[in-house]
Amino acid sequence: MPDAKAVFYFAAMSPYSWLSAERIGTLLPSAEWLPVTAAFIFKAAGRRSWGLTDERTRGIADCEQRASEHGLGPIVWPDPWPTNDVPVARAMTFAGMQGLLKQYALSAMRLAFLEGADLAEADSLLEAGRRCGMDGAILAEGIEDPAVKSRLREVTDGASAVGVFGVPTVIVGGEHFWGDDRLLEASRHARGA
Repeated sequence: MPDAKAVFYFAAMSPYSWLSAERIGTLLPSAEWLPVTAAFIFKAAGRRSWGLTDERTRGIADCEQRASEHGLGPIVWPDPWPTNDVPVARAMTFAGMQGLLKQYALSAMRLAFLEGADLAEADSLLEAGRRCGMDGAILAEGIEDPAVKSRLREVTDGASAVGVFGVPTVIVGGEHFWGDDRLLEASRHARGA
C-alpha cells in the first residue's frame, strides 16, 4: 500500500519547525511543504508563541537538546527571537513558486538557528536565497509581489481552517500531528494508513 499523503505546515522562525524540516525528507519524503505565518496561525487559535511566555526557558533548553540529539549542531538564537515571520514566510512562498521551497526554507532556518540571523531582515532573506542559488533582485521583488502575499494568506487561512493551531503540524489522511515530537508518529501513520 502506498504512503498516505502528508502535508507539512511550518514556519521558519519556529525552531521546532526547523528540527522537523531537517528530518522530514527522510521520514516523509513525499510530504507537501506549506509555509505559513505563525503569528496569524497563533492569533486565529487564540494562542501565542511559547517564546513570549513563561515557557521560554524550558522551550529553548528543549530545542537545544533536540538539535544536539539530531546532530544538527548547537543553536545560535537570533536576537531578538521570536521576531516578525511575515517577510520570511513571503520569501518561502515565492521560493515555492520557483520550485525551490525546500532548499530555501532549510537555508533560511539554518541561517537563523545555526548562525543567529534575524529572518525579519531583508539581508538575511537575500543571503538565504544566495545560498540556494536564487537571484537577490528577483527574490526581493518576489517578496513584495501581491500574488505571493495572496498565496501566503490563502495557505495560512487554509491551515487554520483545517485545524492547524501551531507549527510544525503534519496532517496525514486527516489526522493531525502537532509538534516536532510527533514527526515519527506521523511517518508511521503515513506508512500504515
